[in-house]
Amino acid sequence: MTVLVTGSRGRVASTLLGLLDAAGIKAKAASKNPADLSPPPGVDVVRCDLTDPSTFDTALTGVDSVFLYAEAGHAEAFADRARTAGVEHVVLLSSSSVLAPDAAENPIAASHLAAERALSAAADAGAFEATHLQPGAFATNALQWSRALRAGRGPALPHPHSYGDPIHERDVAEAAFAVLSEPRLRGSSYLLTGPESLTFVEQLAILAEVTGRPAPHTVVTPEEWKESVTGFMPERFADALLSYWATHDGRPTPLTRTVEELTGHPARAFATWAADHAEDFRP
Repeated sequence: MTVLVTGSRGRVASTLLGLLDAAGIKAKAASKNPADLSPPPGVDVVRCDLTDPSTFDTALTGVDSVFLYAEAGHAEAFADRARTAGVEHVVLLSSSSVLAPDAAENPIAASHLAAERALSAAADAGAFEATHLQPGAFATNALQWSRALRAGRGPALPHPHSYGDPIHERDVAEAAFAVLSEPRLRGSSYLLTGPESLTFVEQLAILAEVTGRPAPHTVVTPEEWKESVTGFMPERFADALLSYWATHDGRPTPLTRTVEELTGHPARAFATWAADHAEDFRP
């Protein structure tokens, strides 16, 4: 079996490459900028830009399975080229946001939903099997606080008591490895969460304990927060995040045991993730 791993600069994909290599499964590391990749020795590198269908055919040559990031713009074209290349299985890194009632209108969820639908349509037509991984909040989202915490300040939070289900990127990669390597797990959608529902305040407290440094925060209004991100975040994305945080303010996130069911071990706690990334939060 040969697995094409798209987005190989990403934390999940790069971890997955290591898992595949350790298991003796041949992989091709793919990226828009392959020169920037540092895969395990012996792993082939190929250019695959998910926004450029002209790169698909070469990347898919000789491939049996694909780990795919959710780029909606050319998902149908990718599915068509994968079918032509004889791909048997595509694992999509989607998002739990697709399960929301307004997913099709939500800018955060819409691209994942469109990619899911394109792959599902191809699978229904017999092109290949499609598996959707739907993680909730990545623990790595906490890295957006790292600069402020390194400087001794805290992040400005409009909804500090909004809950999330932070999941370690390695757990997502191990779930992907499981569905890629075990045929009986193919063809389903898997909702992945971390083992705890935690507010932003609780996550900061864990970071403080693990790093041995203060992890304060300030409270701002939604309008103030939105104004602070106008330089690098489109307004519709900011509005979608504020709506999500408001919906989960004071409301714990439902959890699943899917990571354990797929990998054989419980999902890693946020404290474990914090320990793995402690240096990111220290001066």
